[in-house]
Amino acid sequence: MISAILLLNNKGEMLISRFYRDNISRSAAEAFRNRVASKDLKSPVVNIEKCSFMFVRVGDVYLTAVTKLNANPGLAFQFLYKLTEVFRVYFSGVIDEDSVRNNFVLIYELLDETMDHGYPQLTATNILTQYIKSQEMKDLEMYDDTPSGSAGGITSEITGAVDWRQPGKYKYRKNEVYIDVLEAVNMLQSNQGVLLEAGVSGKILMRTQLSGMPECKFGTNDKLVLENDAKRHNKRPTAGGITVDDVVLHRCVNLGNYEHDRTISFIPPDGDFELMKYRITQNINLPFSVIPVVSEHGRTRVEYEVKVKSRFDPQNTSGVTLSATGVVLRIPCPPNTAKCNVEVTKGEAKYNANLKCIVWKIRKFKDDKSFFLKGQVKLVASVNEKAWSRPPVTMDFSVPMFAASGMHIRSMKVLEKSGYETIKWVRYMTKAGQYQIRI
Repeated sequence: MISAILLLNNKGEMLISRFYRDNISRSAAEAFRNRVASKDLKSPVVNIEKCSFMFVRVGDVYLTAVTKLNANPGLAFQFLYKLTEVFRVYFSGVIDEDSVRNNFVLIYELLDETMDHGYPQLTATNILTQYIKSQEMKDLEMYDDTPSGSAGGITSEITGAVDWRQPGKYKYRKNEVYIDVLEAVNMLQSNQGVLLEAGVSGKILMRTQLSGMPECKFGTNDKLVLENDAKRHNKRPTAGGITVDDVVLHRCVNLGNYEHDRTISFIPPDGDFELMKYRITQNINLPFSVIPVVSEHGRTRVEYEVKVKSRFDPQNTSGVTLSATGVVLRIPCPPNTAKCNVEVTKGEAKYNANLKCIVWKIRKFKDDKSFFLKGQVKLVASVNEKAWSRPPVTMDFSVPMFAASGMHIRSMKVLEKSGYETIKWVRYMTKAGQYQIRI
């Protein structure tokens, strides 16, 4: 994984160097230092002598992770950003050359605790500040009777623990959970009307206002979960299951339970957090179908006929009529467009010279409705004989209480030893990702 963490100033001077492995040569580190000094850094990843230097700049300090292995760069950059958060807590929000020089002993302690042999360990500031004290924290403790953490306590915090929630800290008069299922639907359609690609990138956001240390169990209509439930009760699987291709879970989720039976159980952080991300590519319910007909008449005129129809269900499970808002279609025009005449059956459409397209806006689009656009574009004679490339039609929209993937929250249980009642709120929202129709 990560072989070394280096801190340099903007002159290329080495402020801190912590080597976790011995596979990085000093000559490679010196070559990177010279790159920093000469301002010869065009990307956040630099390869020198088969070593990868990944850095982030905070003020006049370069925080750099070095590896010689095929390491995950996303993890390395995430660790660097977490490290900057830790430094800001200890240095009163200021990270500069002076704060690094004045606290080099503290920084070495933090580097030893946050990473072990090149593998990130503990970056939770609320745990680190209990066991690693700056001088200001030690001065404050002289006037505080609260006992500080023991030397062996940090080990137990790393190995088991729930560092994102402290027992006895949170008390609410009304215990509530808010769940938002947000999806971005991507679609690519050929000029013959054939669906080339469709998929959904979604995420589930939560806001928890719960007392004590509750355990939450989260149930979706994942196909594997429904099949497991059916086997357990000797029944047929319930229809409507979805197949999740990829999933990324918040670190509070119990991975053992998820790997065993796809159960999402967790002790939630307080406030807002992202429970999971997912990607689905099967059985996507596309909310809109667009049929564009673009006819070029010589070099002087282009005619447009565009039909757009909503295809989400007229009633969702709660019985609320669905409508899309903020619907915008961008229909491309040739770059030598001189004049544009457009008629629409709903909304308004205008030619945008900067975008070189017709922008058709529909404020509210109810389900199972069809609207039409007819237009004619007159072109200026051009010396350039290059053919028009015909970029695709693109769409923007938002559909509240609709999930294009079919994702459905089946249950949300909150278990806490006091046994209080919990109020749960669930919202769905589907927006356009890359929604493109070739012409």
